Amino acid sequence: MGILGKIFTWWDGATIGTLLWSSRNGDHVGTDAQGNKYYRAKKKSPDGRERRWVIYDGANDASRVPAEWHGWLHGSFDDVPESHLPPARIWETDFTPNATGTASAYRPAGALEKGGRRARATGDYEAWSPEG
Repeated sequence: MGILGKIFTWWDGATIGTLLWSSRNGDHVGTDAQGNKYYRAKKKSPDGRERRWVIYDGANDASRVPAEWHGWLHGSFDDVPESHLPPARIWETDFTPNATGTASAYRPAGALEKGGRRARATGDYEAWSPEG
């Protein structure tokens, strides 16, 4: 993305203003496996709460935040997630972002994007009628 894109767009990564504000007003806490960077405010708000935020590496999509960092962002625990994670289980899969609206989204066999042809009815369906 060019410099003008960084100045004026927010939907495809952080703007220059956000990056500068984050570096001045926040402490970098950690980075997840996707390259998203997590920050906490240097000063607490007047009501005593701590502000936390994420700068996405790429498109701004909340589904790209892994579960452990989601818990940290919402104040479920104070330390970085790596200190609270149990060991990985053999059945756990790697994080995958939400593919809705992209070319890699799931499309069932009868979807318009796949030609819109459904399998013919097999006769196992019987319509409900209120008289029966």
